Amino acid sequence: MTQKLALVTGGLHRVGAAISARLAREGYALALHHHSGGEADPVLAEALAETGARSHRFAADLSDPAAVDALIPAVADKFGRAPGLLVNNAALFAEGEWQDLSAAALGEMMQINLSAPVMLAKALIVADEGRRPAIVNIVDQRVRNPVPDQIAYSLSKSALWQATATLAVAFGGRARINAVAPGLTMATGDYSAAQVERLAKLMPLGALPAPAQIADAVVYLARAEAVTGQTIFVDGGAHLAPLGRDFVALERD
Repeated sequence: MTQKLALVTGGLHRVGAAISARLAREGYALALHHHSGGEADPVLAEALAETGARSHRFAADLSDPAAVDALIPAVADKFGRAPGLLVNNAALFAEGEWQDLSAAALGEMMQINLSAPVMLAKALIVADEGRRPAIVNIVDQRVRNPVPDQIAYSLSKSALWQATATLAVAFGGRARINAVAPGLTMATGDYSAAQVERLAKLMPLGALPAPAQIADAVVYLARAEAVTGQTIFVDGGAHLAPLGRDFVALERD
């Protein structure tokens, strides 16, 4: 039997590494896209060592349309087939409200966070020769309740969320395309530990999601043969409780 193959963009670090690690444990070979390289996060390195999953790294700058166009063919050339699963996880993030917005900044954000995932999905269907691949877009819980923060990022993720449903209709039986919308999952240095604890208590579930729970949702959607055009919010219920601002602006010390 041919081993399942997944392409995970941004698959070496943070949530992408957790997704890649879980897919390795699910029996996938891994095409691991990265931009700046570096060592894989420990959760992924450990999974690869324990499972012996075949993997290969692919460097590509998703802000370059030519690099996006070359990625699926490069994976197919290396593994001898196109991926059966594409996880569009890589994203560009930037601070700034509407007063700071420029056409150049918005264009770069849309290229990486919208155009690249859409064009990779298109290329996958063309390359997959009728095998109906699965595509999972990682969006953001804020798409349900927009906030004014990180405006270019927020706009791009909202666009990718809408693209997921639109492409599900457009692709029809050629592919299944769904989305996972995380909440605050891996806090950066912008947050204090006490702030994160307070934010967790604001969630309907009283807790924030873990990277492994994001990966659980991806695996479910990879398997769910009767599901397309859907979004799973893995956010502790954040999308049910509008907070008005991004997490980083709330419950600060």
